[in-house]
Parts: sequence; structure tokens; C-alpha cells
Amino acid sequence: MKTLTEQLSGYATCHRDRLNIATHYLGIPLILLGVTALLSRPAIPVDGWPLSPAVPIAAGIVLYYLVLDLRFGLAMAVVMTASLAAGAWAAALSTPLWLVLAIASLVLGFIAQLIGHRFEGRKPAFVDDLMGFLIGPLFLVAEAAFALGLRQRLQQEIETFAGPTRSHRRGLPGLRGSALRQG
Repeated sequence: MKTLTEQLSGYATCHRDRLNIATHYLGIPLILLGVTALLSRPAIPVDGWPLSPAVPIAAGIVLYYLVLDLRFGLAMAVVMTASLAAGAWAAALSTPLWLVLAIASLVLGFIAQLIGHRFEGRKPAFVDDLMGFLIGPLFLVAEAAFALGLRQRLQQEIETFAGPTRSHRRGLPGLRGSALRQG
């Protein structure tokens, strides 16, 4: 099994552009919501809690995160619990509304990802390795930790492998003279 550093470093190689990373803060939660919502039906109430296929899958994913790293695993447990709650809420809606919400979340999430990778100039990590679907949310938690000045040694190890993040300097695709071009 790959280590936390190996997983995040591999994912980071496709995510060095700050605009790409920013789009992932929209896209990944939307994809997570869409998947969780779809997996939240059918649900069987157990002691007042809806037990659906989403619950054991999320528990397995959180267990994987905990094995990779206890601190990030605990943070991901919070993220997954929120996702399960949102998915259960969506699943309690009428069937048409549930499906529209789940599918729209997935579509919008993937559109955000594709826009980000247009800035990056590289294909999404999951194209070559399906683990990218699991590492993406963890990557965002790690990036947030780095922005707060936490886990600096891990950040340095990732940047040694993948390089530092960079400001987008080419401007938005299709725009000339954009202020973003000047960094």
C-alpha cells in the first residue's frame, strides 16, 4: 500500500496550478455529494439512522484514510459524516428531485474539474489511477492544512516530488490581456 506522502505526491503532480486547485474545492465536494446522494437509497432506518449503501462504503473509505494518516483520517471522518448527512437529506426528497440533485451535482462537479484541468494543462489524476477519486478529497484537506501552516514537513516532501504550486500565468482560456496573466 502506498504511503500518505506517495498518494498525495502522485495526485499533486496533476494539481500544481492554484486555479485548478481552487476549482477542485467546488468540484470535489459536488461529486462527493452526488455520489453519496445516489448511494443513500435505499435506506433502512436503524435506531433512527438511515442505513444505506453509502454508510458502509464511507466507513471503508474513512478506515483507509485513518490507516494512511490518523490526523487526516479524523478530518476526513468529519468530511464523510457531513457528506453522509447531505446524502441522506437528498435521498429523503422525492425521487425526481433526488435524482436531479444527485446527477446535477455530479455533472457540475465534473465540469468544475475539467475547467480546472484546462488551466493546469494536464488530465485529471483519476484518468490514470482510479485511486484519484479517493485521494482528491484528502488532497483538499491536506491543501487546507498547508494553507493554515500545518504539516509543513509533508508539504515539503510533496513539493520535492511534484514541485510547488504556482499562480496561473496564462490567463483564462479565450481571454486576452487578462489581469490573471500578470500573475
